[in-house]
Amino acid sequence: MKSLLPGFAVLALLAAPVSAAAVGSQAPNFKAADVNGKPVSLSQYRGKTVVLEWNNPECPFVKKHYNSGNMQKTQAAALRDGVVWLSINSGGPGKQGHVDGAAAKAHLAKAGAKPTAYLLDPRGVVGKTYAAKTTPHMFIVDKGGTIVYAGGIDDKPTPNPADVNGARNHVLAALAEIKAGKPVSQKTTRPYGCAVKYSD
Repeated sequence: MKSLLPGFAVLALLAAPVSAAAVGSQAPNFKAADVNGKPVSLSQYRGKTVVLEWNNPECPFVKKHYNSGNMQKTQAAALRDGVVWLSINSGGPGKQGHVDGAAAKAHLAKAGAKPTAYLLDPRGVVGKTYAAKTTPHMFIVDKGGTIVYAGGIDDKPTPNPADVNGARNHVLAALAEIKAGKPVSQKTTRPYGCAVKYSD
C-alpha cells in the first residue's frame, strides 16, 4: 500500500487496532462519502485542525446538543477559526440513526447545522477504526495530524438540554488552547450518549 500524505497514519481498513486512534498518536486516515456521494478523506485536510463528531440524529443525547443549539454554536465557533468539522454517521442499515444522503441533508437543514461535511459510514469502518463508542463522541486532530482530544463534548453526561448551561465544553476549551499555542490540558474525557449502532 502506498503511503498517504505524511502526518497521517495509514488506515488499515479491516483490522485497525484501537490504539491506532489513541490520543497522542497520529490520526488514522479514512475516506467516506459525504451526503452528495463525494469522497472525503481526512488526509485532504492536513495542515488544518479537524474536529470529528459521531452523530445519530435520533439519539436523545445528540438531540440535547442540537435542539439546544449547542452543537451548532460549537461548530460555528470552530469554523470561524478555520477548523474543519466532520460529522460522521456510523449507524448500520436498519439501525437507529442510520441515514442516507437525503435524510442527512434533511437533518442538517432542520437543525441549521453546517459542518464542513457530513460523512456516511454505514459499514462502520471509520467508527471502528476510531473506536467511536457513543453519539456524540468527539475527537480533535491537530494541524500535524495528531489526535489531541478524545471524549465527550462536555462534562454534563445527561440528555437534558438544560444541562448545557454551566457545562464545560471540552471541545471549545481544547480548540481555544490550540489556537493560543498551548497544549490541550484535558486530553481525554469519558464519552457519553447512545451507543453507536454498528451494522454488526
